[in-house]
Amino acid sequence: MQAEGCVWSRGILLVLAGWLLAGAAQADTALDWLNRAAQAAKEQNYSGVYVYHHGEHVEVMRVLHRADARGEQEKVEVLDGTPRQFLRINNDVYCHLPDGRHVRLERNAPRRFFPALLPSEPQALLAYYDAKLGGSERVAGRLCQVLTLEPRDGYRYAFNLWLDKRTGLPLKSRIVNENGAVVSMFVFSEIQIGKMPDAKHFQNDIAGKRVINASLDRVTDAAWSAKAPPGYVQVGAAVRPLPGKAAPVTHLVYSDGLSVLSMFIEPTDPRAHTFSGLSAEGAIGIYARSVDGYTVTTLGEAPAAALIETGNSARKK
Repeated sequence: MQAEGCVWSRGILLVLAGWLLAGAAQADTALDWLNRAAQAAKEQNYSGVYVYHHGEHVEVMRVLHRADARGEQEKVEVLDGTPRQFLRINNDVYCHLPDGRHVRLERNAPRRFFPALLPSEPQALLAYYDAKLGGSERVAGRLCQVLTLEPRDGYRYAFNLWLDKRTGLPLKSRIVNENGAVVSMFVFSEIQIGKMPDAKHFQNDIAGKRVINASLDRVTDAAWSAKAPPGYVQVGAAVRPLPGKAAPVTHLVYSDGLSVLSMFIEPTDPRAHTFSGLSAEGAIGIYARSVDGYTVTTLGEAPAAALIETGNSARKK
């Protein structure tokens, strides 16, 4: 009986070891897919049309992406509603405003356009998300690998990704909250991958237009600081005047590589009604509070816990 027990124990250990090895292999495979997706968004040439759903709002956009020896060029046009056009040249983003006279320039932009959702080193995400492979599904006529990033805590939402099996390029992404509801979604309706768009599509026509600097530079004279939840690091900061604001506004941005939190700090206007507490505007959660005569507003596609903890940490230096 003792010998049989030893054999049984060894059998269980072998099964457990097999499960552990299979789990490790799946994790490695998921990371491989994440790396492929991050690389494809930078290096592939593509053009297509995608739909952006957030809350009850829907926008249709055309994207052109060109990668050559000079780096990246990307053009995004909003095809419905108010006409807008974004042109990214490597890390600089030019937003051509509908009036045809003004262009907002953001240098060293921390956030890129879909399908470039992932950071350059996706492995860092695995400290705060569990990466799991799903099945295969078709998006825009192409077979995709489904991949889910499940949060390890209550400070971020889950991300579902559909990655083109041939190239790794993300063709669909979905943010899902803790209740399983879809917060926002990008999905290509049509796409062509591998053909380089003509360089003429990326001509940046700014002659005679006023260029407004909207860069989130890493300023050292910001009078405010905040501490975001674990995994979120500050990726941008600016102090600048904004239309309709009597005094300059401090803007701080935090990201874990996927989720993004923005904080705006401005002197409280005693003549205006000041909201405090939690609210939402479409898919964006908002938390506002008053601190020493200032209004601190934190917003993002993130759980209330992340917004509240970040907003409550704001302090004058």
